[in-house]
Amino acid sequence: MKKLVAILMVLAMTMSFASAMAAEPLKIGVIGPLTGGAAVYGNAVAYGAQIAADEINAKGGLQIVLNIQDDEHDPEKAINAYNEIMDDEAVMILGTVTTAPCIAVAAQAYEERVFMLTPSASSSDVTAGKDNVFQVCFTDPGQGKAAAEMIAAKNLGTKIGVIYNNADPYSTGIYQAFDATAKELGLEIVAVSTFSSDDNADFSVQVAASKDAGADLVFLPIYYTPASLILAQAKAVEYAPVFFGVDGMDGILTLDGFDKSLAEGVMLLTPFAASSQDDRTQLFVRKYEGLRGEEPNQFAADAYDGIYALYTAAMNAGITGETSYEEACELLIEQFATLQVSGLTGELAWATTGEVTKVPTVYVIENGIYAKVD
Repeated sequence: MKKLVAILMVLAMTMSFASAMAAEPLKIGVIGPLTGGAAVYGNAVAYGAQIAADEINAKGGLQIVLNIQDDEHDPEKAINAYNEIMDDEAVMILGTVTTAPCIAVAAQAYEERVFMLTPSASSSDVTAGKDNVFQVCFTDPGQGKAAAEMIAAKNLGTKIGVIYNNADPYSTGIYQAFDATAKELGLEIVAVSTFSSDDNADFSVQVAASKDAGADLVFLPIYYTPASLILAQAKAVEYAPVFFGVDGMDGILTLDGFDKSLAEGVMLLTPFAASSQDDRTQLFVRKYEGLRGEEPNQFAADAYDGIYALYTAAMNAGITGETSYEEACELLIEQFATLQVSGLTGELAWATTGEVTKVPTVYVIENGIYAKVD
């Protein structure tokens, strides 16, 4: 009897040890701009990712620990952030948030075989030639094409002006696809103006170019900071075309000091709106508001979906906190080839090239909220 008890105690200790080993948390690195001009995006991603991790951890089983690092929307600092999370033994990465830093980090992650899922870096250059880098967001060419198709289908403008950042791969990539599709559809582009920094404070020349050309719609494939100034400067000269933006403009309503009335009637492509009334969206909105004190934007929702995608793929592949990042990389590449996730931003599936498949949605800002355009 004593011998049997001793054997059972050894077995119990062995099982307890195995359980403890299995309970090693899965470390996921998150990289994005938590400070600086693009901080709205990075903080949204950080909070959205944390909400997803908290929900997953509450289920029990595999636990997730996030290591969130600030890259200040700077490629060099993004590499530093990458090194920090890898030193902390991250198994995979959600990031980075913006395109230029993501291109830099993706190149290193490809060489070192670390799996990356970016919530919002949409340039094709992010994934090109890298089998281990995937996107939650639409690609730049996809956004440009969809925007032109919507403008043509809804007859939103007869003369089109464009203002874009010619030094930014995100902005340039969207513009190039928009321009090609607009020409195919017979849209008349009457003015194309550029700028070279999102820190630019004066857009009077660009606004005047579209106004003088008689553009009744101005396409803005840019981020929210320059867009907010363009809207203000257009109003100052009594120029009121339809402004049509893309997902980089999401977040403009939460920009400090921004007059929300300037965005009235602005249209933009985004896969998520906090005003959607489905139960899952509203639960996420309440949780996000409780943490952040404001409504979530698309970047928060993309990050939320990204964490769930990584978790689902990890569970399917048997990845744990003990799995090496090199092994996890190859397993995740295999998983994402067939993975399907029902998320806040739609029904997600992935091509082997890293591009996500989901349906783009156009919203118009009315009374300070997003209203879906049918």
